This record gives sequence, C-alpha cells and structure tokens, in this order.
Amino acid sequence: MPTVSVVIPVLDDAEMLARCLAELAAQLRPADEIIVVDNGSTDDTAAVARAAGARVVEQPTRGIWPAASAGYDAATGDIIARLDADSRPPADWLLHIEAELVDSPEVGVLTGRGVFYDGNAVVSGLGQVLYIGGYFWSMELWLGNPPIFGSNFAMRREVWRDARTRVHRDRTDIHDDLDLAFHLDLATVVRYDDRLTVGISARPFSTWSGFGRRLHWAYTTLAMHLPEQSPWRRRTARRRRAREEERGVPGAIA
Repeated sequence: MPTVSVVIPVLDDAEMLARCLAELAAQLRPADEIIVVDNGSTDDTAAVARAAGARVVEQPTRGIWPAASAGYDAATGDIIARLDADSRPPADWLLHIEAELVDSPEVGVLTGRGVFYDGNAVVSGLGQVLYIGGYFWSMELWLGNPPIFGSNFAMRREVWRDARTRVHRDRTDIHDDLDLAFHLDLATVVRYDDRLTVGISARPFSTWSGFGRRLHWAYTTLAMHLPEQSPWRRRTARRRRAREEERGVPGAIA
C-alpha cells in the first residue's frame, strides 16, 4: 500500500494546529508522516507540532505558497495530502484518499470541498455558495478539469515532482492551489469528489479586508497566466495533446 504524508503550512496558529493534529491522530488510516511547515511563527506552533509527533520544516519566507511548496519538497510519502492548520478532517479522510487513489491509478490529484464549521450564518453561507462553490464552478470551466482546493486535496508525489519547477512557488500574492492547477501536465487527471470533505474555518471571510485579499489573489493568479493559460488555449492544447498521444508523441503544457 502507498505511504501518505500530510503537509500543513502554519503561521502563528498553534491552538488551531493542536486541534488539527489531534484529529489526524484519530484517523482510521494514520498518516505515515506529518510535516508542519513553520512559516516564521512567534507562538508555540513548532512546539505543538513536535509534541504531536510531526516533523517541523522551517520556511522563513512568509506566504502560503513558499510554505506549502517547502512541505511538498520535504514529503517522502507516495501520496502528499494537504490541510491547513484550522482544517478539521473527518476520521475517514486519509482512508478515503488512500482507497480512491489505489482504486483509480489514473487519478493524479484528488480534491474535495470545504464545509465551514464556524462563523455566522451569513458569512458561512456566502463563503460556501459564492466563494467555494463559485471557485469550483468557474475554474473548472477555465481549466477544463476540476480545480484544486488547497485545504483539502492529495496528489501523487510524482505529480509534484513534475510540476514543482513550473509553479510560482516564491509568490506570496497568489493562490497556491490555483497556480498548481494551472501548471499540471495535461495528462494529469484531477478528480473532484464531493464526498471528500474537510471542516474549514470562516475566519478568512470574517472581515471585508480578508475577503478582499483573497479576491485580489484570485485576480492576480488569473492575470499572470494570461494569455498562455487562457481557456481557449488550454482547449487547443488538449486537442493537440490528444492527437499527439494517438501518434505516440508525448507532450505537455507548462
């Protein structure tokens, strides 16, 4: 059976991290490795991680993408799963990931949705429908395949090895999950499974500034990939890739 690494980038979120690590400890299929990427925390993040048996990787360059990519690089598992410090995975989360990727060897990336466990009804409702729902709907139209949801996904290690030099891993003003989705090889199968859910916090959407920051990241991520990664060019590249595969010629989009 494959080995599984879980990567959690963290910045000053020791209390939430402790809860996340406790829920990982209660998994029906335990992680073979948990990597907590300390993104320059000034609280007890590193101590909490080590106390729970996690391996701590230091990444002083602040930003989700620099922290997440450092964790992916450090991971030794056949499967790299990703959570945030405030994620709450159900007990069968890793069991579900392993079973689906074992049963479907053609799938390179498996992703699911987030369900808010806090915040008022208005914030949670708008975030669930407009932000998360809108993200999956609009980006699948753009990409031609499901997008990756950074708080709840898993990829085979070879997928990361292939994409790691193409992504903008040093950028701190873009969405890491969307940037990764743009730079997957066209042959990589991304599967969205609505049953693969993780509890997520509504804290990023609790203020207009927090919500606006994420919209700005989305705009920046999309703008920096135009025109090379425009929907029509991706569709053309997919058709060309299909014809090349029929002739036995490998190809990819970067």
